[in-house]
Amino acid sequence: MTASVLQSVLDPAGPQAAHISRLWWLMFWVCAAVFVVVLAMVGWSIVRAARARRVRRRESTTPERPDVNTERADRWLGTAVVASTALTIVILLVLLVASVWTGRAMSSLGAASAVSIKVTGHQWWWQVDYEAGVPSQRVTTANEIHIPVGQPVVLKVTSSDVIHSFWVPNLDGKRDLIPGYTTAIWIQADRPGVYRGQCAEFCGYEHAKMALYVTAEDGTAFSRWLADQRKPAATPQNADERQGRDVFLRSSCTQCHTIRGTIAGAVLGPDLTHVATRGTIAAGLLPNTPGHLAGWIADPQRIKPGNRMPPNSIDGEDLQALLTYLESLR
Repeated sequence: MTASVLQSVLDPAGPQAAHISRLWWLMFWVCAAVFVVVLAMVGWSIVRAARARRVRRRESTTPERPDVNTERADRWLGTAVVASTALTIVILLVLLVASVWTGRAMSSLGAASAVSIKVTGHQWWWQVDYEAGVPSQRVTTANEIHIPVGQPVVLKVTSSDVIHSFWVPNLDGKRDLIPGYTTAIWIQADRPGVYRGQCAEFCGYEHAKMALYVTAEDGTAFSRWLADQRKPAATPQNADERQGRDVFLRSSCTQCHTIRGTIAGAVLGPDLTHVATRGTIAAGLLPNTPGHLAGWIADPQRIKPGNRMPPNSIDGEDLQALLTYLESLR
């Protein structure tokens, strides 16, 4: 799965990111103007100094006399320094006001009936829980977030181990995930798309391989996806799928993963109830294809060294059956 837009704060897809983008462009153009003016003044000073040296060489044989031009230049320089200092203070105040206004504008998003999602950072993947008053209506998935277009969504973020940072540049700014604390961030997508995010705080060996995707879709598609995710795992329909389920249930996979509708109910690793519906595996590192999934199951440490999933010694026939079963979990 690939994102439909660049992972860039300069391509905002929602009101929060739009506020940040406008502030960025304001700072960019102000700093660019200051940079150009400074370069121009440096160039002017170099030219003026060179001209003054030539004049002094020509007049070196004449008697000394007061240099009226130098005195005038010194007065002009003093005025320029004062004016530049005042202008710098004004520019900094403007940027400060713009920054504060942007922060207040970003905090104004909210809705009483917003979709509520809990996001938990792990080394090195994202747990995503869709909250609901009725336990049977709750949904747990991993590394992918689905949201309805045009509706505010509240993300309640926390961490299970170290400090992570949730960042989807096209939708909002960064928010640190602190172990033991839960904070909220509001996002909204104004157009459909798939937006890439990542951890923006160094969190260990595989920090760079901790991505996620936010899929923004219309309300009907989102409701359909959420309803499908609430269902238990699909029942095996043939002998290969039944064999694959048996391989899974008698392996060490059940010590870390959940597949609702089976005896597997561990929570150390991602919930695999509907793993086949996800576009990627290993926190956005690999496309979710049978070949990549087989490599990930057999030797995850080769693909993502340091992660907490151990290698699995499964013979070829059982591995193929396991892949068939996992591919049926839609």
